[in-house]
Amino acid sequence: MAIRPIIRFPDPRLRVAAEPVTRFDADLRALADDLLDTMREAPGVGITAPHLGLPLRLVVLELAPGEVGVYVNPTVLEVSADTIRHVEGSVSMPGVTEEIERPARVTVRYRDLDGIERIEPAEGFRAVCHQHEIDQLDGIFWIDRLSRLKRDRLIARYNKLRRG
Repeated sequence: MAIRPIIRFPDPRLRVAAEPVTRFDADLRALADDLLDTMREAPGVGITAPHLGLPLRLVVLELAPGEVGVYVNPTVLEVSADTIRHVEGSVSMPGVTEEIERPARVTVRYRDLDGIERIEPAEGFRAVCHQHEIDQLDGIFWIDRLSRLKRDRLIARYNKLRRG
């Protein structure tokens, strides 16, 4: 287990769609462990392999201490019509957050570290986190969900933080 460097916005690798994982082996487990350690150090509640510059469809979530979920090749099967607003941010863009509207409930299909297919319904914060991280796997950085004005203001704030 190791803490790895996180790539930072505006690194173009954050906009690349990740490739499906095809090997469920010790290397995948080690990467998942490294993602967890890196996420905790950041700190954050979710991280993907693309945050480390690795174009693989792998997500680690820890929404409560010790409750770790590892999602390999996740996809959203269903979304609710009703929405919620939640403040989001990214380990690749530390120090800035903004409120984003997303479906309130989702159903996610994924594989676990053994390659076994699973289905997970999620609502509220968990649904938001799934959508946020799956967007990242699809090459959609979270600020793409903002209006152009909010996105431009957020990028300006982030750039100011980086310079300061």
